[in-house]
Amino acid sequence: MSGITDPVADYLTRLRNAQQARHRHLDVPASKLKRAMTQILVDKGYVKKFINIDDGRQGLIRIYLKYDAKGKPVIKNLKRVSRPGLRKYVDARTTVRVRNGLGIAILSTSRGVMTDKEASQINVGGEVLAYVY
Repeated sequence: MSGITDPVADYLTRLRNAQQARHRHLDVPASKLKRAMTQILVDKGYVKKFINIDDGRQGLIRIYLKYDAKGKPVIKNLKRVSRPGLRKYVDARTTVRVRNGLGIAILSTSRGVMTDKEASQINVGGEVLAYVY
């Protein structure tokens, strides 16, 4: 029995590996958190789109990856910040800056999963899940 202890790290690793292999799309096991993170990536222009696939169990998320004109992945780096052994939190007053504002931080807040800029606008803090740039 091989249970995944950190589904966010697994999600980011699958995304990173698929981009390095130049795949057009990838499938990841679905969850509300992964759907919310994928929606943020779509909204910010890091991936093209995603669709939900019903497989009779928990379902899959098919993510269509995005590349620039030279064939390089749009996402340069995905970094897992908070992990099960060491959680990282920020409060509403603390600002998280990724690559001097060129990247985004994905936060899990009491109001849902959102970017660092959205969280600072509504004055809420939370757990820093990942940096994307």
